[in-house]
Amino acid sequence: MTPRFDYSVAAPEGMKALAGVHGYVARCGLPKALIELAYLRASQINGCAYCIGLHSRALLDEGMAIDKIFLVPAWREAGALFSPREQAALAWAETVTKVAETNVPDADFEAARRQFDEKELTDLTIAIGLMNIYNRLAISARKPPDAAAPSSDPR
Repeated sequence: MTPRFDYSVAAPEGMKALAGVHGYVARCGLPKALIELAYLRASQINGCAYCIGLHSRALLDEGMAIDKIFLVPAWREAGALFSPREQAALAWAETVTKVAETNVPDADFEAARRQFDEKELTDLTIAIGLMNIYNRLAISARKPPDAAAPSSDPR
């Protein structure tokens, strides 16, 4: 895959603004692994290879078992592998990412509110929205995943 454009070079101020939101999310109080799970699920739904690789590695760095990361796309069938709070974050990531299809139904909201207070749910929604922006940038620009780089470790 050949990259189309480098959005970081083309719009550094815009990327700096997004980095500010990313920094806010990192400091918002939600656990990093929970945010990374939401980032990963949104990226999987959107088919963003670059972000799937990035957030899978981040979850590994956070100490999450690789088998758990592999099962994120099928989290509903994974039993108790994901905590109720993780399940709520994954479900919220799905319904918010697919907003044009789901219109975020009341049942999805109520399920999320059982696990997150209003600030947490707002912060999680900001994180999911941010990841959707990053996915759209990376996919549109055809940004290749790090694993596809010629000098990457194939493991």
